[in-house]
Amino acid sequence: MSMSVSLLGAIEAILWFTGALACIATLVLVHRSRGRFGSARIALCAALGVTAIWLITGAVKGAEAGATGAAEGLRNLAWIFALFRLFAIDGRLDSVRPVRPLLAALAFVELLQSGSLVALNLSGSALAQDSVFRSLVSLRLLVLVGGLVLVHNLYAGAAQQARLAIRWPALTATLLWGLDLNHYAIAFLTGDAPQVISALRGISAAVAAGLLAIGATAKSETLRFQPSRSVTFQSISLLLIGGYLSLMVAVSQWLSFVGEGYGRLLQVAFVAAVGTAGTFVALSPRLRAWLRVTLVKHLFRHRYDYRAEWLRFTSTIGHVGPESAPLNERVIRAVSDITDSPAGLLLVPGDTGALHLAAQWNWVEAEVPSTAMDQIALQPFEREGFIADLDAERRGAGAGLLLPEWLASDHRAWALVPLLHFGRLEGIVVLARPAHVRSLDWEDFDLLGVVGRQLASYLAEHAGQAALAEAARFDEFHRRIAFVMHDIKNLASQLGLLARNAERHADNPEFRADMLLTLRNSTDKLNGLVARLSRYRPGSVEPTAPLAAEEVARSVVSQFQLHHRLDLVEHGRCEVLASAEKLEQVLLHLVQNALDACPGGTPVVVAVGSDDTHGRIEVIDSGPGMSPSFIRSRLFRPFDSTKAGGFGIGAYEARELVRTMGGALEVDSKEGLGSRFTVLLPLAQRTREAMVA
Repeated sequence: MSMSVSLLGAIEAILWFTGALACIATLVLVHRSRGRFGSARIALCAALGVTAIWLITGAVKGAEAGATGAAEGLRNLAWIFALFRLFAIDGRLDSVRPVRPLLAALAFVELLQSGSLVALNLSGSALAQDSVFRSLVSLRLLVLVGGLVLVHNLYAGAAQQARLAIRWPALTATLLWGLDLNHYAIAFLTGDAPQVISALRGISAAVAAGLLAIGATAKSETLRFQPSRSVTFQSISLLLIGGYLSLMVAVSQWLSFVGEGYGRLLQVAFVAAVGTAGTFVALSPRLRAWLRVTLVKHLFRHRYDYRAEWLRFTSTIGHVGPESAPLNERVIRAVSDITDSPAGLLLVPGDTGALHLAAQWNWVEAEVPSTAMDQIALQPFEREGFIADLDAERRGAGAGLLLPEWLASDHRAWALVPLLHFGRLEGIVVLARPAHVRSLDWEDFDLLGVVGRQLASYLAEHAGQAALAEAARFDEFHRRIAFVMHDIKNLASQLGLLARNAERHADNPEFRADMLLTLRNSTDKLNGLVARLSRYRPGSVEPTAPLAAEEVARSVVSQFQLHHRLDLVEHGRCEVLASAEKLEQVLLHLVQNALDACPGGTPVVVAVGSDDTHGRIEVIDSGPGMSPSFIRSRLFRPFDSTKAGGFGIGAYEARELVRTMGGALEVDSKEGLGSRFTVLLPLAQRTREAMVA
């Protein structure tokens, strides 16, 4: 036992010496920091010096020695005087006259306590007597309580700018006297000084000196302790749990003194009552919401943690995937999360400008008519971006909005948030009443206004993308129709030419046979056009199959040879992977363009052959040719034609059809010499060998 006592004494001496060294180091730092604490700097240095003397005395002679008690009295007087000088930092020495009696009373009580302690030590009287000990401790408690009240008045009455400098010495005094208050309170209740807390007084002095050292640095005024809201709420939760347990233990212990007959019964009843109350708090969303709003109101300057709110907002809006909600529902939830609303509606403008229901979130029972709000009721929202508190509107204390009957009668509806994008109303979010109802204030209006504009931009962008997609589908359809019209124009030209020649050559049997062949081919082409339209799908890909390219070329040439000079040159068999219908359409375009470009009587050559990897079909003319810039910028541009009445899509469609078959269309042209269009298609044999390999 004696060994443990001596060990505790050694630890106490080390801790007190540590505190003394910290006070001396801080004294030097404060003395060098001229201008940091104004006229109170010398007083603070004196207080630190006396605190160091007290700690050294306690470490040498012991915490309960008379000399240590006298040094402690001098320490308290020094800190009281230092606090008095701190009132001069923001010029309050003349305005704190009511505090001066407190200062005088504290100094008197401290002198009385220290004087009594010195007198008892000089007279040799025993301090161990309970009455004497408690009397001296009670005087010290009065000084400590008064000193803490003085610290409170110093900080609470200071100007905002002065608090930045005052907070550090105020924290130092609070830490010193706060631990001393616990030390002497336990000593008064137990009749003996607690050795463990006495040992901690040294290290608390070191921490207190460290706080004052921070205040003496050049950038101390810019330091802020701003814990996140989650940390604050968790800390408060821990304090509440600790307070709850302490209350249960204290009350249970007190009830145990009632008597053996009722003590246990009262303890059980108390625990049951407290447990029921805790369960009620845990299960009541209204009470939890009230507690949250109350804590936010009194603990923070702003109601919202804007960083956390914006991160949650971004996560809600940006959550996409197969399991995510549609954009309209995410818009409602993004606004509802800010105000803790459990449900909401999204109203968007229709074709007439009136609002109709676009989405619901957790509010399926809402009875919204087909026209949710007319254009007259929308004017305040679209003109001013007005955020409506519906409770205030129902009481007649709002802006006098023309609310529709369904909205005014549904008391679950709580607020209206407009979504404005460049002065245009993209929609209105109707928020349901939260668990704890409160009135909207300026902070709600500011945040909801910013969020509303951001959401409006998302809705406008989404609507723009949908319009572009629809326009692209129409553009694809119109492009196909233009191709069909181009083919019909070619067929009409052939039929017109046939009709004119029939007037002169109707009696010629060879002409009649050729006319029947032409009519049959034209009919087949028209049926093919109808089939292409009937199976039209954007992005559809028709299958390819092995076919003889020379046979397709021979068929195309035969259609033109009766009226034009057209030569076919074959370089052996050429089997390619292609669609016969598409390949024929490509060659018809290229041959027709070559014939249109050639002067009368100039031949057009169609050559079919192959190389190691591709089948080649070349259409060669001796026309005027094309410049490189024309080939690069105009040849394959749709609806850009150099021919009168032309559509300008023949070359474009030919290239696109070749690409859909896995090939390419190459052009080689010289101005004044002519042009050569080369269709490259994959060889069927090479494709089969690649698949086998």
